[in-house]
Amino acid sequence: MKERLEAIKAEALKELAGTTDAGHLNDLRVKYLGKKGALTEILRGMGSLSAEERPVIGQVGNEVRAAVEAVIEEKQANFHRQETEARLAAERVDVTLPGRPLKQGSIHPLNQVIQEIEDIFIGMGYRIAEGPEVETDYHNFEALNLPKDHPARDMQDSFYLTEDLLMRTQTSPVQVRTMEAMQGEVPVKIICPGRVFRRDDDDATHSFQFHQIEGLVVGKRIRMSDLKGTLLEFTRKMFGPNTQIRLRPSFFPFTEPSVEVDVTCMKCGGDGCRVCKQSGWLEILGSGMVHPRVLEMSGYDPEEYSGFAFGMGVERIAMLKYGVDDIRYFYNNDLRFLQQFARV
Repeated sequence: MKERLEAIKAEALKELAGTTDAGHLNDLRVKYLGKKGALTEILRGMGSLSAEERPVIGQVGNEVRAAVEAVIEEKQANFHRQETEARLAAERVDVTLPGRPLKQGSIHPLNQVIQEIEDIFIGMGYRIAEGPEVETDYHNFEALNLPKDHPARDMQDSFYLTEDLLMRTQTSPVQVRTMEAMQGEVPVKIICPGRVFRRDDDDATHSFQFHQIEGLVVGKRIRMSDLKGTLLEFTRKMFGPNTQIRLRPSFFPFTEPSVEVDVTCMKCGGDGCRVCKQSGWLEILGSGMVHPRVLEMSGYDPEEYSGFAFGMGVERIAMLKYGVDDIRYFYNNDLRFLQQFARV
């Protein structure tokens, strides 16, 4: 039996020396060391040996198994190393190659316009005030001199959530909340940027969601001339130093008197063209002196204090500034459109 074990050892080592891949190596391991392998079959016959022979044959068997296992482990380590080296060579990264440029995003044109407007008014001493997009009927309408039976409410197709809560239709409620928080103190000098919501059908000039920026100034001896000077300064910084404005009488429930504000057409400079319908003027915002009733409801004595307010649509300003003829371009996420406004 000892001779047979030595013969198996020699045969196994010869075959292992000639193996060239991991699959063949595993087959040889099974052939010699598996449950039905040659070495296992021989060692199962040890029961027929005498007590003196068993330790000797057992020791020889263990030596044969150890020698075969050592060669198999060495071969396995070599195959694994070769496989790793081949994979690393195939996946090698040339660090000297130039990197792939990453696409860089930019600020959305509407946000650019909002930031520009904010910078202009902050430069004039205003601060930014914010408020909730879900508003109470009181702050959105009643505190702005629009009681529940006021006919002007028909113009505000609103998204009501409950009988008393709605998505705000304007940023004017922020003005009311600011005056309430000030508790009659002056001066009040704020702008209120934010999203507003109305039940409009989407078309080239309307959207159910859009952005407004409203302004409010309250103090002593605030006059209409202050409003005009403020808006003239704003439009010249926004549209160019040669811009002119004109005020047209209008009506808003929360201001009295009220005016619509037009600017000279950016396309023709006031000469008349297709954009301004040959008038030379483009409407940009509404404004007026704060109604005494609004001041009173917010805790200010209209006999002592006065103020002015204005409101503009950000999309309207952006469309005029950049010559965009469809508001939906701002919301379609078309990179061909948005990349035109990327700041270098």
